[in-house]
Amino acid sequence: MGYKELEIRVPVQFSEDEIKKHIRKISKLTDFNFQILRKSLDARNKKHICWQYRVGVSSDELKHGAEPVFEFIEIPHKNSKHKVVIVGSGPAGIFAGLLLAEAGIKVTIIERGSKVAKRRHSIEHFERTQDFDPKNNYAFGEGGAGTFSDGKLTSRTKGISKERNYIYHCFVEAGAPSEIVYMTHPHLGSDNLFSITSNLRAKFEALGGTFLFDTLVQNITIQDNKVVKVLTSKGDLDADFVVFATGHSATETFRMLISKGVPFQTKNFAIGMRAEHHQELINNAQWGVSRLPGVKAAEYRLTASIDQQPFYSFCMCPGGIVVPATAYANSNIVNGMSLYRRNGRFANAAVVAGINLNALLGREISVSEAIDWLEKLEQGFFTVSENFNAPSIKIADFMLGKTTQSFPESSYPFSLNSFDPASLLPKQVISTMKQGLNQFTNKLFGYEQGILIGLESKTSSPVQAIRDKEKLNSKFQNLYIAGEASGWAGGIISSAADGLKVAFALLNKI
Repeated sequence: MGYKELEIRVPVQFSEDEIKKHIRKISKLTDFNFQILRKSLDARNKKHICWQYRVGVSSDELKHGAEPVFEFIEIPHKNSKHKVVIVGSGPAGIFAGLLLAEAGIKVTIIERGSKVAKRRHSIEHFERTQDFDPKNNYAFGEGGAGTFSDGKLTSRTKGISKERNYIYHCFVEAGAPSEIVYMTHPHLGSDNLFSITSNLRAKFEALGGTFLFDTLVQNITIQDNKVVKVLTSKGDLDADFVVFATGHSATETFRMLISKGVPFQTKNFAIGMRAEHHQELINNAQWGVSRLPGVKAAEYRLTASIDQQPFYSFCMCPGGIVVPATAYANSNIVNGMSLYRRNGRFANAAVVAGINLNALLGREISVSEAIDWLEKLEQGFFTVSENFNAPSIKIADFMLGKTTQSFPESSYPFSLNSFDPASLLPKQVISTMKQGLNQFTNKLFGYEQGILIGLESKTSSPVQAIRDKEKLNSKFQNLYIAGEASGWAGGIISSAADGLKVAFALLNKI
């Protein structure tokens, strides 16, 4: 049997059920099997927007070629009684837990929040009443921050193809659309993530893993350069290995680890606001039409460089909503989320400026100072209205140095309060944002008609764990920091892959 790969360009309304007919027509083959390898939207020519497929075709009528081999990670089996405690149930935590449980290790995952169903109920209550739940919100609870997002599965991390294949397989097995394997920019949507998160937990528990919900890690006990106990709000747990995969919002956990001598360093990160537009405006700018049958909603990825300072859009949510994403009751930050169909009336994306705190403040700052600085900024946005209403300004007004008198309709669940970003954001960030948004308006027609909503401060962490490059542990022999908490990963895929790599590093010690 031979094999060949074909590139196929088809209209956007083309049904995938018709692909076999199309392959037969262009290949002249009568009997064959095929597999979609890649699907992407080509919108470079607005008059001829089309889907571009890459398909692998196998047939006895082909004399040459062999099917590609897709590599997956190989999980060793360990006959071990070692106890592993993982703190946090986001992508890094659950995938580290799944791999270790498959290897036969006794694993307990500790999550400060509740199961995803209860978490959803708490968030819905919060958005009706502004009654904030410190355990269950857009940052904390089962699945971590990614559960309430667009569920993007793109990653620029190199060298993780085996890990990515394993992650995709687990997601599809847990109910994700099979298209994530071949879409150029795959996404899950929060509505799918709710059930996927529950199903991943069920798989972990079926493998013998234990989940402890509504349990806050308060401290760790260290003896002879090792963590021996994890102290929680519900009692102490003995541990042979500990993995912290808390995400980068758990500031009290960072402070506890720092106080115990776990080494971190400062790093560059980004801050800004979230830009919201009507989705039809983005569709028209990208496609030349307000709707495109067969395509959900238009996306954008914009970048600018201002005096060598990066400015870019991040985590764009087509057809999505802006959400109050604070992890703490006295802070005010925002994020974005979308459902799988991306059929909402609004589009939003973070628009952020990269910063180096040492350069910004003109001195070398400590890790604790970096955490304090960002926390103070997030609390400053709360003091604008002393609640979770979002400090906001129209993009056009911001670029002209004016304040906004009234706002159009928004997806944000609470009110938009007029304010001057220069009253809270550093002067350098304001300058970069104004010049960068001017470039964005030249790249995407009508961009200045949007609104800047709230503070975006969680694109990445301002601190990074110092860990052994090969063993991935901290200076303590059995302590690991994984995923976004480590500062070495960002987003669902890279965080999950980092969790898998940490789990492998841990297994090599058993």
